[in-house]
Amino acid sequence: MQFSENWLRSMVDPKMTSDELSHLLTMSGLEVEEVEAVAPPFTNVVVAEVKEVAKHPDADRLNVCQVDVGTGTLLNIVCGAPNVRAGMKAICAKAGAVLPPGGDGKPFAIKVGKLRGVESQGMMCSAKELKISEESSGLMELPADAPVGADIRDYLGLDDLKFTIKLTPNKADCLSVLGVAREVSALTGTALHLPTTKQVAVTTDETLPVRISAPDLCGRFSGRVIRGLDARAATPDWMKQRLERSGQRSVSALVDISNYVMLELGRPTHVFDLAKIHGGLDVRWGRKGESLKLLNGNTVDVDEWVGVIADEREIESLAGIMGGDATAVSLDTTDIYLEAAFWWPNAIQGRARKYNFSTDAAHRFERGVDYATTVEHIERITALIVEICGTAATRVGPVDDQCVNLPQPKPVAMRTARAAKVIGVPLTDEVVADIFTRLHLPFTFDGGVFQVTSPSYRFDIEIEEDLIEEVARVYGFENIPTRPPVAPSSMLIAPEDTRSLFAIRHQLADLGFQETVNMSFVEAQWEQDFAGNTEPIRLQNPIASQMSVMRSNLVGSLLANVRYNVNRKAGRVRVFEIGAVFSRNPQAQDGPLSVAGVDQPKRVAAIAYGPVVDEQWGERSRAVDFFDLKADLEALFAPATLRFVKGEHPALHPGRSAFVELDGARIGFIGELHPRWLQKYDLAQAPVLFEVDAEAARRRKLPAYAEISKFPGATRDLALVVKQGVPAQEVLDTFHAEIAVNPAGKIVQAVVLFDEYRGKGLETDEKSLAFRFGLQDTQSTLQDEAVDAIMAALARAAQEKVGARLRA
Repeated sequence: MQFSENWLRSMVDPKMTSDELSHLLTMSGLEVEEVEAVAPPFTNVVVAEVKEVAKHPDADRLNVCQVDVGTGTLLNIVCGAPNVRAGMKAICAKAGAVLPPGGDGKPFAIKVGKLRGVESQGMMCSAKELKISEESSGLMELPADAPVGADIRDYLGLDDLKFTIKLTPNKADCLSVLGVAREVSALTGTALHLPTTKQVAVTTDETLPVRISAPDLCGRFSGRVIRGLDARAATPDWMKQRLERSGQRSVSALVDISNYVMLELGRPTHVFDLAKIHGGLDVRWGRKGESLKLLNGNTVDVDEWVGVIADEREIESLAGIMGGDATAVSLDTTDIYLEAAFWWPNAIQGRARKYNFSTDAAHRFERGVDYATTVEHIERITALIVEICGTAATRVGPVDDQCVNLPQPKPVAMRTARAAKVIGVPLTDEVVADIFTRLHLPFTFDGGVFQVTSPSYRFDIEIEEDLIEEVARVYGFENIPTRPPVAPSSMLIAPEDTRSLFAIRHQLADLGFQETVNMSFVEAQWEQDFAGNTEPIRLQNPIASQMSVMRSNLVGSLLANVRYNVNRKAGRVRVFEIGAVFSRNPQAQDGPLSVAGVDQPKRVAAIAYGPVVDEQWGERSRAVDFFDLKADLEALFAPATLRFVKGEHPALHPGRSAFVELDGARIGFIGELHPRWLQKYDLAQAPVLFEVDAEAARRRKLPAYAEISKFPGATRDLALVVKQGVPAQEVLDTFHAEIAVNPAGKIVQAVVLFDEYRGKGLETDEKSLAFRFGLQDTQSTLQDEAVDAIMAALARAAQEKVGARLRA
């Protein structure tokens, strides 16, 4: 919202500086983003009248002018402007004037000098040279009644400032100069001066038939017929000035007047060319198959979700958004139909965005516009139209006002005690009553409870907290004391058996991964492909069609990161993410960090693509595989021991994947991407990935002290032949089970699989697994008999449980 400070002060003029006014608005919730001067500094520039113009004797494009600047002596000024003529009023910089900087950034000083041999005692100025407009076609011509010699800054009000405020969506009542003036009046106690309107006499009984077929779209529709206008009349300079300083471009008198009233009162109105309307108007919902060419030249398709104003032949306007080209006023328009309506906000919301544009009207109507003043605003715009475009033949019809479905605001209760507790100051009933009075909020009071009814221009007061906010704003945030919290602020001791997510991030970074942060909203197809989830949690209002569901794992997001990098010629990608996933759980309850019916656990996931290491001389290049990422995952959880169980996951290769278990509980999965997704998502080779529960990764066993044994250890290798279908993990499980029950098992300190062999000497359905056992007796010297006994017992257990035999 942009407006002129002078315009604002014409309605309310508090005794404070511009800086103080800007600070006041910001602290009341109307954040002032920018305060910009209308014109840069310059001096000694006045209103002048050109008395005579003669051709320069030595230059075809220059004129020698005799100029009156109000000093009693005519100045001789050489001027090259194409529009200079005798009798015109224009702007003149006298000798000694300092004009705004030019292209070199330095101020431009005006001196007496000679141009092609003729003395020039000043300079005639264009608006662009003074940097008050981009218009540069010639001198800026002033009205004939401009006082000669007057300082141009005073005459054009160039000491004005342009305020740009950033409004929150709930402050729709401040989308006008009047709305901001109301706020300033309430905050400062300064009297509010409403724009005065002289009611125009009705001189004809002509009306245009209007039917409201959709009361849920339009609650009130007011309009009147005006005939015999001159649309070519010039917009007054004062109106142009206010429009320009509010960021609006002057178009034509009728359009300018409509825009002016919208900025002044916050009421978008529409002016139809009456001659182009066929019969009466019907305010209704659109119908599928209809279309409309808009004022901006676009042709849009209409359906049942969009409101329209139609005549007997075609649609003439998108309700509350933009008028149609067919009934647009032009410079040849003489008869108009003037309309002001109340459109229900929920009937306008999202409609302009559907067509990928926004308008000032839609911006206001979708937030709520005063429904009680349509007739008063019709009178205001009528008076301006008749004053500017009226002729001797002008005829004004009566206002046709139809009210079919207006809001019925219900009183909202606010307790003084509650407001005092929330704001943190000892408010009294008298203070609150004064604030509501200044805000023009009608109320009743009974036993410490205010019952407040919203005025017709306020759509943001629905609950008690809205009223508390109003009290706090007007009371003044700066008047609320800053107090330390009363709650104890003792430091909490982090449990020793839990590490932070930051520690996990650092460890993954140390392992060569880079962190990525992705949206929790993903494509529905990702959930189908990578999680087998046919019923994902859908968003009611997705920010984009490809972000319509909540993710239940991190695979799709990481794969998208890989594709993004590969498409930009990155041959090796290693990224990880720590983030929340979402799944339905009817048992989940509402809480500070939870939502009923939805689980939101955090997961740690990583993906590796391309060579296992960057190209180098010390190691041959090879693609990353399952075991490379398995080693990273085991390093992340060390010293805890993970168990990998064969399993299938929708995202992973069925023969190159596993579920991850810790202490008997499944915590995640690891594996190579399924071949079908390589083809679908256009990847040259398979990335390897894992995803595990973040809470499991955070857990750590407390270290326990143990003396280093003084007795030497030993190692023994055991090579077993088993069927190819026997997983190595099953053999390891057999060893650990035997060690746990065998009294001699205490000397086994470690078991490691170090080799797998298939080929010559074995059957086609067999494989050889070689294990290395670390052996040590911590209490005495290790005896060969004990070692032989436990190794024999381990070989025997493997033979009995998994059908293993010693390899010859």
